[in-house]
Amino acid sequence: MEIPIKSISINVLIASIFTFLPLLANAQEKVANQDIQQARALVNAFGTDLKQVLITAIKSEGPIKALMVCNIEAEPIATKHASLSGWSIARTSMRVRNEKNTPDEWELAVLQQFEKRKIAGENLKTMEYAETVKEGDQLVYRYMKPIPIVGACLTCHGINLGDEITDKVKSLYPNDQAIGFKMGDIRGAFTLQKIMN
Repeated sequence: MEIPIKSISINVLIASIFTFLPLLANAQEKVANQDIQQARALVNAFGTDLKQVLITAIKSEGPIKALMVCNIEAEPIATKHASLSGWSIARTSMRVRNEKNTPDEWELAVLQQFEKRKIAGENLKTMEYAETVKEGDQLVYRYMKPIPIVGACLTCHGINLGDEITDKVKSLYPNDQAIGFKMGDIRGAFTLQKIMN
């Protein structure tokens, strides 16, 4: 019995596809792994630089100075890391202090997911979310990592703020919503994105 050449070609094509698919999946996984590693490194670098600037300000001149430094320095620190990496780097929250940090629809959904995951008992230190999304004609890799409230944060973001801090917050951020947090709450999140090639 003769097998038509057309059948052989189709069988070879199908076999090739099934051979190629795992290789493609591995390549995509490797790229995704590289992206998440880069995002984690950038969050660490940005967070470390910002924390260092704030700690230095608090130690030298107190929390009022730290509020002013955060107001002036956070964006340039993010810009520095973004320009060196090709990523967009920012912070956002469901309760923003700076209105420039208001979450977009995707960020808001992730912030809400983080709250649910926290309630379910997930550790904030290891919590993160990444996804490739289509925006217009472009694929964009997006990454978020929650920012937990720790002891020092409560001075300017806690429940019982001093009058001087309250007045300074109001003068720098007239529409501030970022107070009333407790230890372990999610203050907001680092939010990163880059256009995929």
